[in-house]
Amino acid sequence: MTRGLCLLFGVLAYLIFFATFLYLIGFVGNLPELPRTVDRGPVSDPAPALIVNLALIVLFGLQHSVMARQGFERAWTRIIPAPVERSVYVLFASLVLIVLFAFWRPMPGLVWSIENQVAEAVLWGLFALGWLVMLVSTFLISHFELFGLKQVYLHLQGAVEAAPTFRQPLFYKMVRHPLYSGFFLAFWATPVMTYGHLLLALGMSTYILIAIRYEERDLIQLFGKDYESYRQSVGMLTPRLMRRP
Repeated sequence: MTRGLCLLFGVLAYLIFFATFLYLIGFVGNLPELPRTVDRGPVSDPAPALIVNLALIVLFGLQHSVMARQGFERAWTRIIPAPVERSVYVLFASLVLIVLFAFWRPMPGLVWSIENQVAEAVLWGLFALGWLVMLVSTFLISHFELFGLKQVYLHLQGAVEAAPTFRQPLFYKMVRHPLYSGFFLAFWATPVMTYGHLLLALGMSTYILIAIRYEERDLIQLFGKDYESYRQSVGMLTPRLMRRP
């Protein structure tokens, strides 16, 4: 694959991701303009809906967890050019989400429904804050590297990517994984929690907790004692009120 094609592929993968990310916000938030959301779409019997939805969540978790591991990346780059490895991951992650959007089965039934206008406004505010924290967190740790654009651009220029350095910008001084903290807010802050929305929130929350374990193992291998010390002093998803001795 030529350098120009690598760049084109990286840009296309990013654009597909960005469109998918925007749809995800509407999917979780049940925006009325969308044909399919977590609570809008073909309804089936509870048992088949549960099986299909669980399978979609597992597929999402497996793709994100397996393809993000360093061992998989090393093996994968024997098949594809190294500069597009991250873009391929981003593309596959987007396709898995698109599959989830297409085949998700709403599960009616209320877990809670908030009718107080003030409380409803607060929950929608937290919902928006979750997505904002998530997006800002990606820019704090290099948004364009995270989604593969930096790699293909440097490859086009014939430049070598600098070795990663351990940094703690803004949110990362308070929590180790603010991006995932944003996900928690976005998936749980809703004035209307249906059975289907609850299943999605539980499934994604479980994935996040599992993913953090493997991600931190990779970070310890990469940054060593610096990250171990950081992990001891900074909370995982919420600020730590008291530091460990």
